[in-house]
Amino acid sequence: MSYVLHYAPDNASLIIRIALEELGVSYRAQLVDRREKEQRSEGYRRLNPNGLIPVLETPSGPIFETAAIGLWLAETHGALAPAPGTANRAAFLKWLFFVSNTLHAGLRLLFYPAQYIGSSATDQLALRKGMAQVLPRRFALLNDLAETAPDFLGAATPTILDFYVAACARWAQIYPVSGTAWFDWKNHPALYEVAKRVETRASARSVADAEGLGARPFTAAHTPNPPEGSAL
Repeated sequence: MSYVLHYAPDNASLIIRIALEELGVSYRAQLVDRREKEQRSEGYRRLNPNGLIPVLETPSGPIFETAAIGLWLAETHGALAPAPGTANRAAFLKWLFFVSNTLHAGLRLLFYPAQYIGSSATDQLALRKGMAQVLPRRFALLNDLAETAPDFLGAATPTILDFYVAACARWAQIYPVSGTAWFDWKNHPALYEVAKRVETRASARSVADAEGLGARPFTAAHTPNPPEGSAL
């Protein structure tokens, strides 16, 4: 079974690309060139009508939405998530969708305010200030979860949730440029350990090298220097 991952460097496709590497499955990474706004092209919108990254082409058809792709991969390959019917399955699902629907969605409001409230600089600043007050609490909830050491966040065997949380923490450190003071690892030590564990895995190192994310892409993030394409 082989897949095509439509990706851009340091986008949400990062999470899925690490998962594919971790699973050791065959896939091809297909660049979506954001400089050319390729994600808005007619061809790409046939795969994802929302024009968002990533899309994973599978034998079952194209899948979009990061959590949906990750969950599909986990169920298809029997790894990266508690199996259906096991004790931690329900808890894993609620936190996976918390990260997708609440944390990641909130980060998007912070990164791209013009997409939600228009071009007013005053309104955009107000939205960013508001999200900078809300988002630390969302990370704090995940830090509390990681401190309990469940088998689906921070355990020796990673799950898609580990990769998703590490990526969100990465983006909180670097985007928007000059607007990241609200995020401090000192307030989230258990999550720091999650991110540290992720970035030492061979799967994450391979993806970090491929996308120019640096030596410590999750615990000491900096803006990427990809060999192709653009993160923004």
